Amino acid sequence: MADRSSIEWTEATWNPTTGCDRISAGCDNCYALTLSKRLKAMGSAKYQTDGDPRTSGPGFGVAIHEDVLDVPHRWRDPRVVFVNSMSDLFHARVPLSYVQRVFEVMRETPRHTYQVLTKRSARLAKVASKLDWPLNVWMGVSVEDASEVARVDDLRQVPAAVRFVSAEPLLGPLDDLNLAGIDWVIAGGESGPHCRPMNPAWVRALRNQCNELGTAFFFKQWGGRTPKAGGRELDGCEHSEMPLRSITPRIAQAALTA
Repeated sequence: MADRSSIEWTEATWNPTTGCDRISAGCDNCYALTLSKRLKAMGSAKYQTDGDPRTSGPGFGVAIHEDVLDVPHRWRDPRVVFVNSMSDLFHARVPLSYVQRVFEVMRETPRHTYQVLTKRSARLAKVASKLDWPLNVWMGVSVEDASEVARVDDLRQVPAAVRFVSAEPLLGPLDDLNLAGIDWVIAGGESGPHCRPMNPAWVRALRNQCNELGTAFFFKQWGGRTPKAGGRELDGCEHSEMPLRSITPRIAQAALTA
């Protein structure tokens, strides 16, 4: 949990759960896994559980943290909050009853705008009707390459006020991505010592498709060995659009005047 975040498209993070494991290629160089190892070595109690050995790759143990559920109530000023930067709220090991409690907190704090992102879109679609969807919750799915575009179809079934796609790390072209019903697209390259390169043509194609459809487009980074090594400019300018259809007045004004 952090009262402020360095992630360009949010302002704060809130982790009512921690832990995850590999589900697709976008997880191979997971920043959260690397950070969790560091936090475990430092003795952080939330990161002492190992990942599930039955998975096909690395991970770190999923745990729920009821002690931080009340944190957004304590933030008096409005914030844009990335929910579970160190986990996936729709992981199978997170009980539905707990997901419902997280949504209850988000409903009770309408001054904040919450961004929830998952790779587990099938479970999201399955339980969506059992959740209370307040207007201040944005729901997104990660789509790193063409093999995962079905996640967007699952997202379209969700009655979220704002639906978004995170194409980060972008590992391949998304030329056939259907953006019907999608309000926002984030794109970015992979960072870290084992980062995989991103073709600029993949990013341009996404940007152009968003421009044609009127979908907000946010280019986060080119990636590289260090997170911000390549900067954020695409064809000479930064793209920092935010979805304005359902957004807090303060953030809307900031986006319009940026």
